[in-house]
Amino acid sequence: MKKRLLGALISSAMVASLLAGCSSSNSGTTEPVTDGGTETEQTAEETADTAATVEEAAQEVAENTEASDGELINIGFAQVGHESDWRTASTKSCQDVFSEANGYNLSFVDCDNDSAAQLEAVRSFIEQDVDYIIIDPIVSTGWDTVLTECEDAGIPVIVIDRTIDDSDKYAAWVGSDFKQEGLAAGEWLKAYADANGISEINALVISGTTGASAQIGRSDGFKEVADKYGWTILDEQTGDFTEDGGQEVMESYCKSYEGKFNVVVCQNDNEAFGAMTAMDNAGVTYGPDGDVILISFDACTAGLEEVKARKITADFECNPLAAPTVEEVIQTLKNGGTPEAEVYMPEHWYALPDAIVEFSINGEAQEMTEVTDAVIEAQY
Repeated sequence: MKKRLLGALISSAMVASLLAGCSSSNSGTTEPVTDGGTETEQTAEETADTAATVEEAAQEVAENTEASDGELINIGFAQVGHESDWRTASTKSCQDVFSEANGYNLSFVDCDNDSAAQLEAVRSFIEQDVDYIIIDPIVSTGWDTVLTECEDAGIPVIVIDRTIDDSDKYAAWVGSDFKQEGLAAGEWLKAYADANGISEINALVISGTTGASAQIGRSDGFKEVADKYGWTILDEQTGDFTEDGGQEVMESYCKSYEGKFNVVVCQNDNEAFGAMTAMDNAGVTYGPDGDVILISFDACTAGLEEVKARKITADFECNPLAAPTVEEVIQTLKNGGTPEAEVYMPEHWYALPDAIVEFSINGEAQEMTEVTDAVIEAQY
């Protein structure tokens, strides 16, 4: 952007010089011109041609300047990885919104759940002198130094999805209230258990990547409700938000806690898919018609299909389609405004009719959405 603008200014100066030269040498009369010892005359037609050339050059500079004003906005996006359906939807949302057709040039880095690689990606964006940086932080700490570098470079940072806890040097955060999701799962479970005459809860938790704000919020929210009602959380181990991780942890649980649990909480749909495979192999029944209540988060299309298939009992949405809201933040910054510091995405809680119950969070009534084919079709 800066280089093209400089080129336009230099071209403007050259055209101005050329115009000045023409003005001083052409006064409307025919003057003799010496060319290799032969005396010739610059005709009025030749003068007009020269003027036309100058006019064309001036027009080109004007067009280049207009192009500079409307050129692509450069975005750097450091994504967590590709570990889940949710992550894939989040990435696609950004790629769709920040496209060349929409006036953007997106530099995308899949950090593959490597925190060091993510910091390196952000520093690379600084070297590229991008206009804005989007970060979905793998973990919530260790960010202050690199965000200071962004600030020193004058590059605004927008954080999406997960949060950063050790620095406030970013323009805005757009994402989900993860603790609210955990509280919702817990309070729903209480209402569902009461409605079905279940008096004792012995839960196993397959958590997300340790230290990720999504893991922390969902774990804290669910535990708060569990402590409130005197439930037992038998164990909590990380499945790293992956299907393989969910299956591995659940296989271990089925051996260590055989016959001792009646609830499994998976902190995303992919972990739930893996847990289902492990329980199938171990002969454990689950879902509204089984012995184990299976709770999941994210509510991706495949997750809702498993709700409809009566395998996942309830699924609590984490909305991945943050990019349109992020674009609003960027346009606000571009126009010299101040965006909201925190923007929460709208989210829903999903179940089939026989698992839809009335419940509240801190006195605020919650609405549940029935999973239908139309709802699944409309989901990400």
